[in-house]
Order: sequence, then C-alpha cells, then structure tokens
Amino acid sequence: MNTATQLSAHISTDTMNHEKNLHTTTMRSAGQLIKRSLINTRRLPSAFIPTLAMPIFNMVSFSGTFFALTKLPGFPTDRSVNWFMPLGLAMGAAFSGVGLGFSLIRDLENGFYDRLRMSPTSRISLIVGPVLATWIRVTLVAIFVFIVGGFLGARPTAGVLSYVCSLVAALGISTIGAGWGLGLAFRFQDMRGAAIMQMSIFLTMFMSTAQVPLNVMTGWLHAVARVNPVTNIFRLSRSGWVNESSAGYMSWSNAYGGLIAIAVLSVLSLLFAVRSLKKIDK
Repeated sequence: MNTATQLSAHISTDTMNHEKNLHTTTMRSAGQLIKRSLINTRRLPSAFIPTLAMPIFNMVSFSGTFFALTKLPGFPTDRSVNWFMPLGLAMGAAFSGVGLGFSLIRDLENGFYDRLRMSPTSRISLIVGPVLATWIRVTLVAIFVFIVGGFLGARPTAGVLSYVCSLVAALGISTIGAGWGLGLAFRFQDMRGAAIMQMSIFLTMFMSTAQVPLNVMTGWLHAVARVNPVTNIFRLSRSGWVNESSAGYMSWSNAYGGLIAIAVLSVLSLLFAVRSLKKIDK
C-alpha cells in the first residue's frame, strides 16, 4: 500500500513538474518571439510607420470630410473627431493584427518558420508570442492616437474610462485580426491569403457603425450593421467619447456587448490559428 502511494505521489510530482516546465518553456519561447518582433520593428520602421500613420490619416480625413454629420438630429456627439478617432484606432489595431499574417508569410517563404517548427518549443508559443507583441505595438499606437486626437479637439466625456474602453476595444480587435491573419497564413502559406485578410477586415469594419450610428442608417446596411458584432465593439470604444445625454454614453449596457464580442471572436480566431498551425505539422 505504501509502495503504491509512493508511486502515485511520484507520478503526480513528475506530472506537475512536466506541466511547470512546459509552461516555462512556452512563456520563454513566446518572450523570445516578442523580442524578435520588437527588434524587427526597430530595425525596419518602414513596416511599423504605416500602422502608426493609418489611424491618424483616417481620423483626420474622416473627421474633416464628414464634420457636418454632427449637425444631424440625434447624432451622439458634437465633435466629429470624437466619433472618428475610435474608428482610426480600430483600423490601426485591425491591421496591426492582420499584419502578423504578412510577417508569417515572409517567415514561411524564407524558411525561418520551418526552423522554429523543428525546434523543441511549444506550438502555442508560436501564436502567443506574436499576439503579445501586437498588443505592445497597438498600445503604442493608441497612445499616439490619443495625443494627436487631443490636439485635433477630441475630448473624453467619461474621464480615464474613455481611454480605457477605447484601448480595450483596440486590443480586442488586434487579437481578432491576429488570429484571423495567422490562421489564413498557415492555411495558404503564401500571399494568396493576403487579399482575403485585407478584404475581410474592410468588409467587417465598414459594414458596421464605423462611420455613422445605427439611427442614421437605412436599408440593408442598417440590417447588416445591427447584427454585426463589430458594431458592439465600436459602441464600447466610443462610449466615453459621445455626449453624456446620448444613449450610447458610458454604461454597462453599452459595454458588455462589446466585451462579449471581443471574447467570442478572439477565441474563435485564435482557435482557427491553432487548428491551421496543426495542419502544417501534419
């Protein structure tokens, strides 16, 4: 009986040590991939500048071109930059995430990814590392967008929570885009997946409340935007930038839908990436 107990305890200890070592290896490998991604950003700023410039360009162009939208009855804010700044940030976050797919395709074509797959590292780290690196880049982009938006006249209506909600939405969108981009890159393993990455992002973003609120839309676009989960994410992102009298102002009822959409779509996109990676290994 004592021998059986000791054997059971020994097996349990070995299992715990194995799980601990696996976790440590995964995080160490993910950390190295994060470091590599950030070093590449520093060495090749031309790859990061478009991600930084896109949200600024979108914010300036849309808020300047469509400033008259604020005169419409029922429009949730009297500052066009308050409405379009979250859109610019969301677009930058989405393409930061999808940009992982482009980077992965290059690594697949030059053989770097094959060397990674042959190394004794956890497969999960090949996804976790790049996603965490994307979070860092998106956070830097968000800070820059908030600063420029402030100079352009953007004013939060819910204090610090305004920035928090927009940042959470941006990180969520980047995670969804990262999972989707990595999954497509693993599936196609060449630039054929690039067109699908870009087209799918544009369609899902602009067939929502990206440009105007639901109460201004009519016809089929209203019907599509109403069921598009990205609409809920935009509602979360803008909840601290609309007027306090607006129905979309900061509240749990305007936040939980976006949080649920982020959680569900992130899980689905990352599962898609994991399953696509397993197909390569086969």
